[in-house]
This record gives sequence, structure tokens and C-alpha cells, in this order.
Amino acid sequence: MPDYIPGTCNIGTGEIRRRQLVALAGLIFSLVMFSGLIVTNAPRGARFSLFVPLLVASVGWVQSRKKFCLAYGFMGTFNFGKLGAISKVADPVDRAADRRMALGILLQSCTVAVLATLMAWVAPV
Repeated sequence: MPDYIPGTCNIGTGEIRRRQLVALAGLIFSLVMFSGLIVTNAPRGARFSLFVPLLVASVGWVQSRKKFCLAYGFMGTFNFGKLGAISKVADPVDRAADRRMALGILLQSCTVAVLATLMAWVAPV
């Protein structure tokens, strides 16, 4: 438990790498989807469907940058060992700090996804 910092850091290297891969997968899927919408001359409003894959990408990216898992934060857990080997946060004050950080990550990720979706919507192509 020496690496766990309440409200600041709740995942180790393996978990961070997993979130980086999720961010990359979400970004690639978003780009492929956007290309498909352009190639098929889909209505401009169809570009709003990019929000979900962009949200996946932004959640993964923000979590990896902050070294903090949003789900673990809401559940009151952390992991610095083997992937999936989570431990419980015992202190209620620490759990509250983790929930605040998780909510902040969720809001930041939604903001990034909304802005990226709007950029795709206004793109002149």
C-alpha cells in the first residue's frame, strides 16, 4: 500500500498501461468511425455518435495521466500489483477523497469528449 495516495494515485504501472491502451483503442475507433461517416456522406448530425467512443478515449487518457482509476475511486479500491488484484481502502476519509477525484475525472473526461465531438460536428468535411 505504500504507493496509494488518497485522492491522488490509486493505480500502478500495469493498470496505467491498460488505460493507455483503452484510450488508444477509443481514439482509433473514433477516427475510423469519423472517416466512415465522411466517406458515406452521412448526415452531419450522425457525427454526434462519435461521443461514446470519444468518451472511452478521454476516460482512458485522463485516468492514465492522473494515475487514478475512476471506477476504483468510486468503489473505494486501488491496485498496484497484478492486473485486477484490487485492495480495499479502509479509511472513510480516504474513500471520500477518492470519490471526489473520480467525479472530477468523469467531469473532465465528459468535457473532453463533448469538445471533441463538437469539433467533429463543425468540421467542414
